[in-house]
Amino acid sequence: MKKHRIASFTKGWFIGDFTPTLLATREFEAGMKYYVKGDKEEAHVHEIAREYTIVGTGRYRMNGETLEAGDVMELAPGDVSDFECLESGVTFVVKYPSAKNDKKFVKK
Repeated sequence: MKKHRIASFTKGWFIGDFTPTLLATREFEAGMKYYVKGDKEEAHVHEIAREYTIVGTGRYRMNGETLEAGDVMELAPGDVSDFECLESGVTFVVKYPSAKNDKKFVKK
């Protein structure tokens, strides 16, 4: 058994086709993301990957939808998404597949 800290990984991403990682794979990506109230991400799209965001704690707005603990947002390839943290917390994200340079910023 080995113990790791999420802070050791880039922006919380700990599995996928990047370094550092616990499991180098092109199959999927997994991340645990900490957010502080007011954090935002610009509108973007994934051309290849499907993304699942699971809210552990906190409140968020994605594409005008309010998300809270237990909610899951599924984004298909081509879906435009923006993000704002309304109440500090943690999300868990899975992307399938792990596709390098797949995130493109767009104007909404």
